[in-house]
Amino acid sequence: MLAALPKSAHPRAKKALGEIWNAEDKTHARDAAKAFAAAYGAKFPKAAAKLTDDLDELLAFYDYPAEHWVHLRTTNPIESTFATVRHRTKVTRGPGSRAAGLAMAFKLIEAAQDRWRAVNAPHLVALVRAGATFKAGKLVERPDDHPQAEAA
Repeated sequence: MLAALPKSAHPRAKKALGEIWNAEDKTHARDAAKAFAAAYGAKFPKAAAKLTDDLDELLAFYDYPAEHWVHLRTTNPIESTFATVRHRTKVTRGPGSRAAGLAMAFKLIEAAQDRWRAVNAPHLVALVRAGATFKAGKLVERPDDHPQAEAA
């Protein structure tokens, strides 16, 4: 996003993007995105297009429990998971064989998982996996997806 803007616009743009990312709910985030597009769209259409074209995917984490947002807002969860393995393979100049590499990666990740942060509200993970609907971070008990048949 910032690559499409000149360096002089970075501080204000970062603040505007932070307002989108840290909004209290999806509607406030959409409003902040519209404000960003209005502020930067005329001068920097590529930057505004990068935001508005994929806005639904960017804000998809708002469709999950609010307790999980802190985990979902991270920018690169896979990189942090495999950082230990990457650092170790650089030191040893490669794993050797494929089997040795797999074994080394498994053991390093197994040892690293003790330091990983636990998920907030783990009881909600089962609901998410079951396809429960969340709106503004709260569980919707009875979604209105299926209209009830009218009584005759």
